[in-house]
Amino acid sequence: MRVATDSPTRLLRCAQRARCRDCGNPVEWYHRVDERPVRLHPRELSVGEVPTAYRWHVSSGLAYAAGDGTAWCRLAHVVVCPAHDATSVVTPALTRLRRTLAVNSRRLRDAGAIFPTAASGRPAEQSVTCSPARPIVQILYFRYLAARPMEEIQCVAQTRHRARCETKMLASGGPGGVWKLVPATAAQGQLALPSEVMALYDLSSLPYAEQLRWRSQRCPQHAAVPTAADLALADWEPFDPLVHHEHVHPRLPTHVRRSRSHGDVRKAVR
Repeated sequence: MRVATDSPTRLLRCAQRARCRDCGNPVEWYHRVDERPVRLHPRELSVGEVPTAYRWHVSSGLAYAAGDGTAWCRLAHVVVCPAHDATSVVTPALTRLRRTLAVNSRRLRDAGAIFPTAASGRPAEQSVTCSPARPIVQILYFRYLAARPMEEIQCVAQTRHRARCETKMLASGGPGGVWKLVPATAAQGQLALPSEVMALYDLSSLPYAEQLRWRSQRCPQHAAVPTAADLALADWEPFDPLVHHEHVHPRLPTHVRRSRSHGDVRKAVR
């Protein structure tokens, strides 16, 4: 199988199955028309069970936030995710679905398959670790929000054995970027953020071809093979400082902090 040249997505399979990081229930990842990823509930629901404002449909591998005129629709997982607060507009069917997912989440936690995301359960020595779980990355002078830590970002291409490439982007042998503290400015026409600075992984100093490779999330080997399909969505989501304000990290990532002899100036060591 190959990706058609006129396909709106490079994915060999448009519905990428995964599990919600918060509740552990199955989800399907899709791209929206604005290239932002969205998690949908893995099965269709009757339009009578879903309010009009919550209906989604999939066409040509892309997800649209509207119904398609049929008797069935898709639903964004966040609406029924038991790890989030319930929406103000719910139907009895969505309430039952949310309860079913909550029971499944409890079973997964009891079996040790998922762990609570609350920070109160972390050991004291981990609370001082300064590392964003979803870092902000600058590629080709555009800022993106990554879905996972930089060390975990993996090549999305399909190998000859029809499995996903296991090469990590930082360990692929190519050049990497640098962490910087930059002003936490908002986009034009938006209110400024209260934070003065934010940590950003800057790839702007790399050659153009290398930045393209990072944006497509491919290791050097698969970047040279454009016919290889993608088996997962790239981890980049266009960064909006107001929508993603909770992911703004005010310090440089560091696991060890040492003080200089003069002035006790803190220095980030990586």
